[in-house]
Amino acid sequence: MKKYFLLLLVFTTVSFDSQKPDAYDSGEWFKFRIHYGFVNAGFATLEVKEALKGKKKIFHAVGKGYTVGMSRFFFKVDDNYESYFDKETNKPFQFVRKIDEGGYTKNQEGFFNQDVNRVLVKDYKNKTEKTISVTENVQDIVSTFYFLRNHPNIDKLKVGESIVVDMFFDDEVFKFKLKFIGRENLKTKFGTAATMMFRPIVQSGRVFKEEESLTLWISDDENKIPLRIKASLAVGSIKADLESYKGLKNPFMVKLK
Repeated sequence: MKKYFLLLLVFTTVSFDSQKPDAYDSGEWFKFRIHYGFVNAGFATLEVKEALKGKKKIFHAVGKGYTVGMSRFFFKVDDNYESYFDKETNKPFQFVRKIDEGGYTKNQEGFFNQDVNRVLVKDYKNKTEKTISVTENVQDIVSTFYFLRNHPNIDKLKVGESIVVDMFFDDEVFKFKLKFIGRENLKTKFGTAATMMFRPIVQSGRVFKEEESLTLWISDDENKIPLRIKASLAVGSIKADLESYKGLKNPFMVKLK
């Protein structure tokens, strides 16, 4: 639980072909219940809104995470991640990262210039600015989650196939390797849902116990809803389950019995 539990919601990423969003639209909202071991540790929300860039309508996605109860007493978390990205290409224009994780704080904004593959990062905590070169079509941490759900080949993956993606985070471009590990019927509070299971290869050691410590269950329907995330951390384990939702673009294909 100690860090990055919002990151657990967005590590499933894929390649960057242009596409028109079909899996979601503005008004969609998710709430996840976070468990650290047997403890109800906190909640995380993800919401997509509409914004304007000049006269152009774009998406504004907001992810928030926070601890509750005794977990907040021992380790306070208040995280806010935002992304402004193009409705057609999913390319990000701007990201916001404002977090407080047990006293570890960051307050940053990033402004992408996709034409020249650079991002201007403004660090309000340290009162610094720097321009960083990035790879072509790079995504930020929140925009990758929404891009994944619309990828034209996500339903065509075979078990064991992997895809590598570039994602900008902590002033660097990271390559994540995503492996599709199969399909499973998952029991949720909403009923039994057909799901696709993914296992991103993450860096072991500081946060995660092993490279394949993280598993994600995504609804196998047109929405591609994140239903469950489980991870073995360097200390303990964490699980996030979808608690509530609204504003889905497509019917949630779930069996009530």
